[in-house]
Amino acid sequence: MDQRIDIDWTSCRGHGLCAELLPEHVTSDEWGYPLVDGTPVPARTVERARRAAADCPVLAFRLTALGAQVRGAG
Repeated sequence: MDQRIDIDWTSCRGHGLCAELLPEHVTSDEWGYPLVDGTPVPARTVERARRAAADCPVLAFRLTALGAQVRGAG
């Protein structure tokens, strides 16, 4: 199942680890906060995306199955 990257903006502190681990999908703005390209995470990248989610210091980076509703949305 395809997955997308979601950021919990209330938790994110701009550490930038996600951009380091997944540069093809995440860059950082001038303050270090992630800029996500919005494309689905391809199967070849999912393991690194999971690592980025697990290694996020505040657990603000997460993967969500496409079609799944994000908590607090809607």
